[in-house]
Amino acid sequence: NKLISIRYFIVELITGITFLLIFLSYNSLATLIFLSVLSLILIVIFFIDLENFIIPDILNFSIMFLALLKNFLSNFNTSLIHEINQSIIGGIVGYISIWLIIFLYKAIKKIDGMGLGDAKLMAGIGLLFGWQSIPFVLFVASILGLIFVVPSLLKKQKTMRTEIPFGPFII
Repeated sequence: NKLISIRYFIVELITGITFLLIFLSYNSLATLIFLSVLSLILIVIFFIDLENFIIPDILNFSIMFLALLKNFLSNFNTSLIHEINQSIIGGIVGYISIWLIIFLYKAIKKIDGMGLGDAKLMAGIGLLFGWQSIPFVLFVASILGLIFVVPSLLKKQKTMRTEIPFGPFII
């Protein structure tokens, strides 16, 4: 007999609570389905990146597709951006913000510091919430990342060269 990892229970619990909160917050079927699918993709990305340090393109592109689709849904009452121009500008700003960090880090340090999966995820976030969300999301994700990694740096469990997944902090 092999024990089931606690991780599966945690994923199922988070997913169930998320679905319940969406159900209790919205009464439009289109909104319920949209937000449930979007949250499921984000939960999957969170745990894949946390464990494997990669964000599959199919998941990022699914977020981008949903983010563009939401602009064309009627009676879609959420806090997401609902204007296609703002959405597209947000996607571009989100992608370029991470791409610029990747490019500058590689130019200065001569090594890769982050993957393009994070840039694509930020593009999806920008498409969902608009360009105005990008500075806030980057700031909060960076602070959360620091809170997570600083204790292990101080205990010398990690070094400055240790890979840390950034996707979970973006999410």
